[in-house]
Amino acid sequence: MDYSLSTKLAAEFFGTAIMVALGNGSVATVDLEKTKGSRSGWIIISVGYGFAVMIPALMFGSISGSQINPAFTIGLATAGLFPWVEVLPYIGAQFLGAIVGQLIVVAAFKPHYDLTNNADHILGTFSTSDATQNYWNGFINEFLGTFVLVFGALGITNSPDFSSGNQLSGFIGVGLLVMVIVASFGGPTGPALNPARDLGPRILHQILPLKYKGSSNWKYSWIPVTAPIFAGIIASLLYTKIFLSK
Repeated sequence: MDYSLSTKLAAEFFGTAIMVALGNGSVATVDLEKTKGSRSGWIIISVGYGFAVMIPALMFGSISGSQINPAFTIGLATAGLFPWVEVLPYIGAQFLGAIVGQLIVVAAFKPHYDLTNNADHILGTFSTSDATQNYWNGFINEFLGTFVLVFGALGITNSPDFSSGNQLSGFIGVGLLVMVIVASFGGPTGPALNPARDLGPRILHQILPLKYKGSSNWKYSWIPVTAPIFAGIIASLLYTKIFLSK
């Protein structure tokens, strides 16, 4: 079925909002004080973000592709797999969705934000930062993680099973891919892997009057925006050149 652009944008908006709400909600459950899952560990965040990507893919993959990531959208367009005329509208919907998803997290966890005096933990429920304050390492980590994500997602969604109609297994595979990337590459930065998922909530962190929020770490903010975009472009071009060129 061919959907209108407005329907596709609605899918990208709701898909990104759900991803951020579920993903950052899992971070809030682990890192904020006195939640029932407080200090339950990184595996909860990995699983949470894997399913946070999988659920929108299952809901909206057949409508908009469930890109829910500007790095993926720009990468696809650069490789000729997505129309450039729809890139800015898609990115706008993704950023708005990320902001709304983060507002949901704040509303759900507001008492726990008030009880948490660790500013780094609070920022971590919004956006990412480099654990060692090494920006070069942060860039490399975000680049590699996003490269694997985009390259892997293209491989999964261009597989014979996916092409023949078995899209359920493909979308589940993308969710599992995100899960293992967060588990493996997640330690140094978070990770973001997605400019909208990081920048939209970071803007909210700057604006909202949270009790112990501390700095929004704008000095680092360019890394989870630029590194994923570069990675998305290179991964899309490389996959297309090797596996899709005739």
